[in-house]
Amino acid sequence: MREESKAQTMSQSKATIHGSVARPWSLVTLTSLACSVCLAAGARLTYPPAARGPVVDRYFGISVPDPYRWLEDLDSAATRSWVAAQKSLTDSYLSSLSGRSVIAAGISRLSNFERFGVPFREGSRYLYTRNTGLQDQSVLYSMQSLSGGPSVALDPNSLSRDGSLAVVGYRVSHDGGTLAYGVSVSGSDWTQWRFRDLASGKDLPEILRYTKYYPPVFTRDGKGVYYSAFPAPPAGKELSAQDSGNALYFHKLGTPVTADRRMFADNAHPDWQYEPHLSSEGRWLVVEVGQGEVGDTGHEDVYVFDLDHPGATPIPIVKGFESSYVYAGTDRGRVYFLTTLGAPLGRVIAVDPRQASQDHWVSVLPQTKDAIPVTEPSVSLVDHQLIVRSLHDAHSRVVIYGLDGKLRREVQLPGPGTAEGFEGEPDQKETFYTFTDLITPPTVYRYDLESGVATVFRSPKVAFDPRAFEEHQVFYQSKDGTRIPMLLAYRKGIKPDGRNAVLLYGYGGFGIPVLPSFRAAHIEWLEMGGIYAVANIRGGGEYGDQWHRQAIRGHKQLVFDDFIAAGEWLISQHYTSREKLAILGASNGGLLIGACLTQRPDLWGAAIAEVGVMDMLRFDRFGQGAGWTGDYGSPHDPEDFKALIRYSPVHNVHAGTRYPATLVVTGDHDTRVMPMHSFKFAAALQTAQAGPAPVLLYIESSSGHGGGPTVRQEVNQTADIYAFLSNSLGMSAPH
Repeated sequence: MREESKAQTMSQSKATIHGSVARPWSLVTLTSLACSVCLAAGARLTYPPAARGPVVDRYFGISVPDPYRWLEDLDSAATRSWVAAQKSLTDSYLSSLSGRSVIAAGISRLSNFERFGVPFREGSRYLYTRNTGLQDQSVLYSMQSLSGGPSVALDPNSLSRDGSLAVVGYRVSHDGGTLAYGVSVSGSDWTQWRFRDLASGKDLPEILRYTKYYPPVFTRDGKGVYYSAFPAPPAGKELSAQDSGNALYFHKLGTPVTADRRMFADNAHPDWQYEPHLSSEGRWLVVEVGQGEVGDTGHEDVYVFDLDHPGATPIPIVKGFESSYVYAGTDRGRVYFLTTLGAPLGRVIAVDPRQASQDHWVSVLPQTKDAIPVTEPSVSLVDHQLIVRSLHDAHSRVVIYGLDGKLRREVQLPGPGTAEGFEGEPDQKETFYTFTDLITPPTVYRYDLESGVATVFRSPKVAFDPRAFEEHQVFYQSKDGTRIPMLLAYRKGIKPDGRNAVLLYGYGGFGIPVLPSFRAAHIEWLEMGGIYAVANIRGGGEYGDQWHRQAIRGHKQLVFDDFIAAGEWLISQHYTSREKLAILGASNGGLLIGACLTQRPDLWGAAIAEVGVMDMLRFDRFGQGAGWTGDYGSPHDPEDFKALIRYSPVHNVHAGTRYPATLVVTGDHDTRVMPMHSFKFAAALQTAQAGPAPVLLYIESSSGHGGGPTVRQEVNQTADIYAFLSNSLGMSAPH
């Protein structure tokens, strides 16, 4: 479950998302139902009734009621009616909150600054994204030299009037002549890939549909692409259809997509997925294979096609799904991988596909004390050198090695923070990267790999003074004594007197590290007088594969213990109090919030659970869910079931409990975590709530798993969340 940022950068653009999808239950088309309730802030709410059905499932001799099973049918009249009533209630409540418009104006002001994506080069052409400030989507620019004038290669804002068509990824042919760009409808993971001739600015007629997650890969001559795709989902099931039947295809540009050649799949394993990469000289097609989305389980197989011999059987490099393998690049006949094989913190190996057995593998870089993240491309091969991005206490460290494994130099970063980018080809002598932290917007640097000199390529000019804020890292002990890092940001001069509002964020899953990342909305929270905290809890990848795997399946409770301990520490150190402490997480982090909310409702003043996995007994039946059993376990396994039922948020809501103010957030086009998770959880919480605090279901229209794809949607949604938190935590009204 690869968490995705709402703000797309160029370094992220070589990921994927969407295809043309029907809108079976979009709230834009629903008629809002009036709720006969008093919606003044502070009034006790009357919630739309949610009928309790008679469904009871049996798991290993245990009866488990599922009274809200009917909410899984997203297109039924009953679900439509209930969802529309929830939306009306939430909209009315939020619109009654004082200060919401001021918060929205503040976020909009802070977001209105020129920003840039990481450039990359293909042929003689440089490409990068630029946003003037409040453009809904960043525009892709092209230029022939770094000193030349840029021209628009693609303006995603021109694709649709309402911003519902969002560009979520780019690929360019090796000669720089053809652009592939991925288009998502309303934020859905379904992606359609279109092609544009950059010289003429005109699109080619063909469109690759029904792809997710993985971008296409151009052949060396630019005349075709290799791509991964699913069968078309049944009509009306676009949001709930399981990720099944993925296969690898070849498409020759200028020919009908219906004639595309199916290259690789395993009918005996319809849950397997395939991510293609092409070696720099164009001979080897490297295919990473995952059980579910590639990278989710941290165990991949690898196959290689020798394109010099069309039709040849793929060569297995790795089989058995025993460790993680991430393609890093090719040079002089060798393919380089980052792997956790025998190295939970990660190491780099080189493989000659002509001698693929492990006996012939070369260990290039051994494991060190710092973890190299395997959930993203953390090793790249540029200028015949290996650029390695590792983590030191949840901050970036960048070191360059020769292909012989010898240390060349360390890239000197401006300070503790996050560095991203460093892409390129073996024959290129430059690369680009960004650096950021919680209070510093990303600056783009050009790095000369021969001299080791970094120069600023583009830097933002922001509407606030970063010197007015500070961030620092602390460490606290979890329930079992484990030392956990946490990052805090706040306005200078704030005193630890127990009266500060704190927004605590966490994720804790799938080996994904949470690093310092700038968002303009964070600055608005700090200007409101709040503290922003990020807990680097187990389940993530901050300290490598062991940090991840000690908190999965039957040990998932460690994730929640770590987060609860963070809240207790913030209170004990007088940064805040229970009444002033809010928690927020999304996706797997939404599960984190749901579990911590139900386990310790007394500890939090407010909770924001975004697009969370809330029904842990049925998550594997929809969308991408079957691929998450590596982290969660399977509800069909008796031992996994025992763990899942103990923390599944939907199954641990108890009547008569005083729950804190809660906003359960979902997107109406979320194909990754089906909206039924949020529906069931909200229905259960509202029915059980014994206290006066509001429990609201927030449904973002034309939005997918990562939130709405446009700047306008992000500003509006965050303003709603902050207004809800400000009211719930008793913060001073913004002015």
